[in-house]
Amino acid sequence: MSEGLVAGRLIDAIGTEHAPATGVVRIVSLVPSLTELLFSLGLQENLVGRTGFCIHPKGLVRRVSKVGGTKSVDVAKIRKLAPTHLVVNIDENPRDVVQELTTFVPHVIVTHPIQPEDNLGVYRLLGGIFGREARAAELAAEFERELETTRTLTADLPRQGVLYLIWKSPWMTVSRDTYISRMLDLVGWDTVPAQTPARYPTVQLVPPQLAGVHHVLLSTEPYSFVDRHIDEIRADLPTDADIRVSLIDGGMTSWYGSRAIEGLRYLRDLRARLS
Repeated sequence: MSEGLVAGRLIDAIGTEHAPATGVVRIVSLVPSLTELLFSLGLQENLVGRTGFCIHPKGLVRRVSKVGGTKSVDVAKIRKLAPTHLVVNIDENPRDVVQELTTFVPHVIVTHPIQPEDNLGVYRLLGGIFGREARAAELAAEFERELETTRTLTADLPRQGVLYLIWKSPWMTVSRDTYISRMLDLVGWDTVPAQTPARYPTVQLVPPQLAGVHHVLLSTEPYSFVDRHIDEIRADLPTDADIRVSLIDGGMTSWYGSRAIEGLRYLRDLRARLS
């Protein structure tokens, strides 16, 4: 289900209803993009723990204690931090780890945005729980303006197939059943393959799997693709393939939360440049 403010109730992604926080609030976030959102909501003084991948906002986030990665956290360290609230995500954090943390963290907030519009619910959920409703409303209004602008400016662009690579050895991409694919869809880019049982399938750079591809987009995360990989990809493509290869900022396509607002601007500008 979609998280957010539902009929006046604060409901997270697994249907848990949350009450507005009271008293001392100590937050541990295991989701990099939502750590940034918590700062955007003005909750930096309440954030006591974050993962090593929580790197934004740069500089400011350094004062918050690291508790491991998104997949493997230091449970003992989190226990010592005595959080009142834990922010997690269905895709990014293993269920068994979260279940262990629920044994001593009073409030576990589960998120699962699967399309750009779900950012609105995430803003309202976290803003409502932590008493930042006004700031959440500002972010929601800004996101909606950028979303409408993006749709207006890209409405007449031709649809193009893109192969969005997130890993190498083996090459891996995203299915259309992902937040990333739905962000790209907003600017007229259709991820390839159109249908796949896996959300993050492996692919080969061969004609059958490149059918309909106009661009190969090399994401800067989770694999750190850089300029030298452009030539590597070009060498692997069929010699007669009329396909462009470009880098794309993975944070702008995959980070929901407050960064999604900038992400919409980035994507429509990139689409214009590559067109």
